[in-house]
Amino acid sequence: MGWRFLLHRRWAGYLALTVVFAIVCVLLAMWQLARRDEAVAEINRVETNYDATPIPLTDALPQLDSYDESQEWLTVEATGRYLTDDQLLVRNRPLGGDVGFDVLVPFQLDNGDVFVVDRGWVPTGQQQNLPDAIPAAPEGTVSIVVRLKAGEPQFGSGDLENGQLASIELPVVAEQIGRPVFTAAYGLLASEDPAPAERPMAMPKPQPDEGAHLSYTFQWFCFGLLGFVGLGYIIRQEYRRANEDDPEEQERVAERERKRQAKRTDAQIEDEILDNS
Repeated sequence: MGWRFLLHRRWAGYLALTVVFAIVCVLLAMWQLARRDEAVAEINRVETNYDATPIPLTDALPQLDSYDESQEWLTVEATGRYLTDDQLLVRNRPLGGDVGFDVLVPFQLDNGDVFVVDRGWVPTGQQQNLPDAIPAAPEGTVSIVVRLKAGEPQFGSGDLENGQLASIELPVVAEQIGRPVFTAAYGLLASEDPAPAERPMAMPKPQPDEGAHLSYTFQWFCFGLLGFVGLGYIIRQEYRRANEDDPEEQERVAERERKRQAKRTDAQIEDEILDNS
């Protein structure tokens, strides 16, 4: 019979399934590579921008809707005053295994434009679903240094009557305070001058971590190859079954059995004797 059994349509189906499986594995591998590229880009942005010398906010963001992904974590400085009456809380913000609130305080520049500053994190209260205390922002003229972050998309519904947001959705902040607001980026507070006696907890510096994406990439490529290896094994087993009456195949089976017997250890021989006794 030889290899003629491969002409049956079911083997074409097996081959098609194997090819589809391999394509899916390659696509997943490429997706993992893209995820790794994103992680590496984030690490590079932190290394480049996080501890850089501050530049004026209006130089980094010349328009209210200015912001580029490459500016994430960029250190900028500005002078103005906090609009403490328009302070907002962003709920359900995790930090160190706890859940609390980010404290957003609009910061009015000398030209009248408003930049949203995330002054830090405060924990949820012991007796209510609100902070027990929120450290106040400095009054009067203040110089700030912040690190830029992109505004967040809408996530759930806020409770603006109680001064709460579900996410840092800057257009909503702009509507709430009724002033010209930077709507593409906000700032994570690094420092204030004059410095208050107490401030909300600062966000920690992101730690470089590429994750396991590269390892997963290699695994998916290997899975794709193993699909063809598995198909080859099945074909080989089917060949042996279909040609079991062929003298040449019978000789090959006998040769494989001789090699298997030659590789047996004394312990295996003893076990076989005990099993047969």
